[in-house]
Amino acid sequence: MPRRYNEKRLTFKDVCTAAERFSNWGKWGPDDEIGTLNFVRPEDVVNAAKLIRRGKRFSLALNFDRHGPQRGLWGNRFNPIHVMLITGTDAMSSRRGGEDIPEGEAGPIRYADDMVSMPLQCGTQWDGLSHIFYRGKMWNGYDARLVDSDGAQRNGIEKVKAEMAGRGVLLDVARYLGQAYLEDGTAITMADLDATASAQKVEIRRGDFIIVRTGQMEQRLQAGEWGGYAGGGAPGLAFETCEWIYQRQIAAICTDTWGCEVRPPETVDVESPWHWVVIPKIGISMGEMFYLKELADDCANDGMYQFFFVAPPLPITKAVGSPINPMAIK
Repeated sequence: MPRRYNEKRLTFKDVCTAAERFSNWGKWGPDDEIGTLNFVRPEDVVNAAKLIRRGKRFSLALNFDRHGPQRGLWGNRFNPIHVMLITGTDAMSSRRGGEDIPEGEAGPIRYADDMVSMPLQCGTQWDGLSHIFYRGKMWNGYDARLVDSDGAQRNGIEKVKAEMAGRGVLLDVARYLGQAYLEDGTAITMADLDATASAQKVEIRRGDFIIVRTGQMEQRLQAGEWGGYAGGGAPGLAFETCEWIYQRQIAAICTDTWGCEVRPPETVDVESPWHWVVIPKIGISMGEMFYLKELADDCANDGMYQFFFVAPPLPITKAVGSPINPMAIK
């Protein structure tokens, strides 16, 4: 099947029209700070837990280390810096009395300790609802200036710390199209999403956590070179899928790419147009840089593309995003 590649055919006016058409501002009241996660009801979580049949668990996260995808192409993001504060060598050094413990005596406790420094969106992560602004406003109409030097006074990532659990659905678009991975610039349309779901015999429901596989991360891992993965070209969701997300009333959208939407953008005068609409206007949390190979292979083997999904953020007060270790359990 020949693929459609994105074209620079949309304008800022088109983005604004879509933003107003698909706005959820006020839907859950003027004080809401969790957006489309409101679609997940307690009974949805109970039913999602019933999908666990084999107890097979899949981590959908990259390891957080210096070998991550950040190459300075997007803002000031860098790979995690892991530093040991106390090592086993330190613990057993004479300076700490480790070499002077008499035979048969316990001595003081010995331990190791460490720390990590990293941008909160340098690896597998959630984009929070305070991450992107639309014409000076974030989700639910809050002023962008409420994200100040002290962090996000509204829509902080800690507000959703107990919300990220429910029915997960993998839409393996690359496999459906018979490709190991989609080329950079390939726009995944609403028709692609619906056709993939139909082929997989899975129904998209209100409150679902939708995970879209392009194969891009796997291709880069296999090649042993990230290249422009974090900040450059990418396959991804076409701008038109704003409507699909809005109509389907899903809880969250996730992909194996660095920004979910197709890159380069489909617009002539707006950077990341899809982001402009889905986060601040629709109010959807976005998961990026998900590792999907093992889950995708298992789903292809057993024909089951739904599972229990859980991915709570670190409750970092007033943060605009968070690293995560998302889990799919079948």
